[in-house]
Amino acid sequence: MLGTIVNAAAIIAGSLLGLLFSKGIPDNYKEIIMGGVGLSVILIGMKSALVCDNLIIVILSVILGALLGEFLKIENRLELLGKYLESKVAARSSDTSSFARGFVTASLVFCVGSMAIVGSLESGLTGNHQTLFAKSILDGVTSIIFASAMGLGVMFSSGAVFLYQGLITLTAVLMKNLLVPETISQMTSVGGLLILAIGLNLLKITTIRVGNLIPGIFLPLLWFGLLELIK
Repeated sequence: MLGTIVNAAAIIAGSLLGLLFSKGIPDNYKEIIMGGVGLSVILIGMKSALVCDNLIIVILSVILGALLGEFLKIENRLELLGKYLESKVAARSSDTSSFARGFVTASLVFCVGSMAIVGSLESGLTGNHQTLFAKSILDGVTSIIFASAMGLGVMFSSGAVFLYQGLITLTAVLMKNLLVPETISQMTSVGGLLILAIGLNLLKITTIRVGNLIPGIFLPLLWFGLLELIK
């Protein structure tokens, strides 16, 4: 869990810096910075999405995961959580949508990437935290930019990161036999597609409900488990 704790702390620190300097950054600079971040997120997503050659599993995982996520209304629940947190700590905010938007966007960006999955798995399987330490640096820098543009909600995404990556780490400890390299690459590929969708949303090209796609990341585990039962 050490890597996840460091990651969450880096997001908090980066968010505080972003909030500190946000008032001194003109809106046109914030807009162009967010455009650059959106393009960078798309690049990261494309690179991760191409790591797996078994496209059938990836496609099925995304589609079935989307159906499950839509049924569970994951994105709506994330937004409601963001608004609840806002009502508790940011009730005087002049932009009532900013807190929830920052929380949801940052939580998705920090949680569904390949480094979050692979790093958490490495942490649970081998006790190696190097990937999560590297992710902490990236997330810390990104949170500075996000917080300067979207406000306090970004800092609270650290809680989502802690719970999400911590859960994957604990799952890795309990499910070592299912987490073969092929399954990990499939999970990474699905996560890459979700990251790509986040980038498109940041550029305002699409309005994909990425939160509802999250279950797809874990469906490769189900496929592998079913195949093992059939054998």
